[in-house]
Amino acid sequence: MRAIYVQIKCAMGEAYRVARQAVDQIEELSEIYSTSGQYDLLAKFYLDPGQDIGLFVTDRVQTLPGVVDTYTLITFNAFNAEQRPK
Repeated sequence: MRAIYVQIKCAMGEAYRVARQAVDQIEELSEIYSTSGQYDLLAKFYLDPGQDIGLFVTDRVQTLPGVVDTYTLITFNAFNAEQRPK
């Protein structure tokens, strides 16, 4: 599985409704956070290695009612405390 992060800008007053819809409708969603700044939500998705990221975002995320804009971050490696050299 490959993790991607999508920042989501919502129509005014729609952020919580968009977040609820994402949780209810998108199986690949791992977690979603409300944020401050240019975007209203930050969502983490796990996709199969061969899954088309652009198609996923345009078909599954951008089509949620209330979504105005998205910004996708593609990840490469995950680092954690268990990977520290001994």
